Formats: sequence, C-alpha cells, structure tokens
Amino acid sequence: MTGTAVQSGTAVEFRGIRRSFGATHALDGLDLQLKPGELLALLGPSGCGKTTALRLLAGFDSPTAGEILIGGKDVTGVPAAKRDTGMVFQAYSLFPTMTAAENVAFGLRMRKVGAAERARRAAELLELVGLGARGAAYPHQLSGGQQQRVALARALAVQPSVLLLDEPLSALDARVRVQLRDEIRRVQLAEGITTLFVTHDQSEALAVADRVAVLNAGRLEQVDVPQIVYAHPATPFVAEFVGVMNTVPVADGRITPGAAEQAQIRPEALRIGAQEGISGTVLTSTFLGAVTRLVVTTEVGELTVDAVSHPNLPGIGDTTTVGVAA
Repeated sequence: MTGTAVQSGTAVEFRGIRRSFGATHALDGLDLQLKPGELLALLGPSGCGKTTALRLLAGFDSPTAGEILIGGKDVTGVPAAKRDTGMVFQAYSLFPTMTAAENVAFGLRMRKVGAAERARRAAELLELVGLGARGAAYPHQLSGGQQQRVALARALAVQPSVLLLDEPLSALDARVRVQLRDEIRRVQLAEGITTLFVTHDQSEALAVADRVAVLNAGRLEQVDVPQIVYAHPATPFVAEFVGVMNTVPVADGRITPGAAEQAQIRPEALRIGAQEGISGTVLTSTFLGAVTRLVVTTEVGELTVDAVSHPNLPGIGDTTTVGVAA
C-alpha cells in the first residue's frame, strides 16, 4: 500500500547501539534514523535483533553501548513510562474485564484525563479503526482482528510521539492480516505518527513501509525504500531474504552451465519456453492469479519462474526451457 506520511511526527535515532547478552551480540553497532512521520519496517529473521531494537526504543531494556534519541533528545536512560511511545504487541494484551472503549481509554485514565474527554477520544479512535459501533463489546466478543484494532486504538489514545508495532499481525489469518496491515497504514498516515514496525514477513514490510531496514545477526544490511530493497539488494543476504531469488551461472546474458560468473535473478525476470534457455522439467506449478509460479529442475539446479497465467503453460512433469527475459 503506498502513501505519503504526514511530516509532522518526531525523528528517532539509534546511534551506535550495542546490546550484548553475555557473548551474544543481539545488536552490534546499530545506526538507524526514522524520519518524522514515516513508517519504517524493521525486517529480518528470528534472532536478528529487531525485537531487541524495539524494546530498547520503548525503554523496556537498556543498551550495552550507544544512544537513543527521540525528537533530538537523548532518552537512553529515561524510563519507559516517560518516553512518550505507544506500543502494540503481537498478543493483543487487552484487559478482559473492560469494554473496547474502556481499553482504549485506559491510558488516558492513568493520565488523569477527565471522563468526558476519555469517552470522546475513545469513540473517535474506535471510529478511526473501523470499530465505532463496538465500543461496548468485551474482548471475548471480538475477533482477533478486531481485538488488534482495539490495541492499535489504545496505543494511539495517549497521542504518543512514536508508535511501536511488534509483529502485530502474525497471530492473524492471511485475509485479516492483509486487511489490518492496510488499516494500520491508513491510520498511521492519518495521524502522521512516526512508526517502527517490526516484522519477519518481507511481503508485509514491502507493502506497508515508507522505508525498509533489513537486519541480520545484529547488523544493518540495507535501509531504503521498498522498491530499491527489492530491485537492488545491497548484499547477498538481502537478495535472498527479501523475495525469491535464483542464483545461476551466466555468460553473455544467458544461463550457461559451468560459467564462472554467478547472477542473482528474480522469478519474474526469467521466461518459460525461451528459445535460448536451459532445458528442464516442471517440478511444481502454483496458480497465484495473474501469475503462475513454476519450479523447474535443471542441470544448474531448481529455478523459480513467475509466468503470466495462461492455459498453455507447461504442467508438472512437462519438459520446458528457462531463459533470461529480455
């Protein structure tokens, strides 16, 4: 989902952040800036340090070395309760004995905001996340996606400078996940709030973020807009982790068995039935709507090809050729 964030948010900066647990370095010199009002997705495999970075920004943990700045102010030693951040967890963490509206208003109540203003703000935010009619419902009366919407509204209620999202969609089914992903982006743009979105799902990161930061073993591999991260990965790790990538021997722009040069090629950049291609047998065929993903076993290994869906595409067990698209 594309869009331009309102540039009214707060800048965030990680400066030389290290976090060690004994001999293990969860973060090893992280330098990362979030621009005011942008949604930055922190992407990487399990154990890469992304949740550690989020916890450090929230104030739930302290770095071994380095500084964290929010709005230009060093908050490295500031307690979590005084950091002006709002957090949405993977688990919804709603209070089961409170209604949706009461859950949303909880942070405001803790800040001694008056009852009338609490009710107004809760109603406003529930409307914003599409639950205007469910304010009186209790968590057990809401679906998982609805509960996560309430959690998002609750995080926004206190008008934090920075919104932190910790794998907020991973507990939801695929259809609801896409719907809520787009909803989070819509709300984030409407509020103009600087947001750090932690995920291990590369399709989620590419779809929702202004920029994507890819972490690997505690180190930052690349930070850029989604289109650049996908089309021009800065490292072999990014190339393999973001999307699907074929690594093939090439010579003169063609797949050539035994060639010394290796190229990394996306599935959509390969072509089925190419005249100057390498022959192989279709191992699997997955219909994805507009495209069909074919895995073809060849003498240079298995190649993944995304072809425009067509009734005449080769099927499983058929012999075909695979070449580099012009």
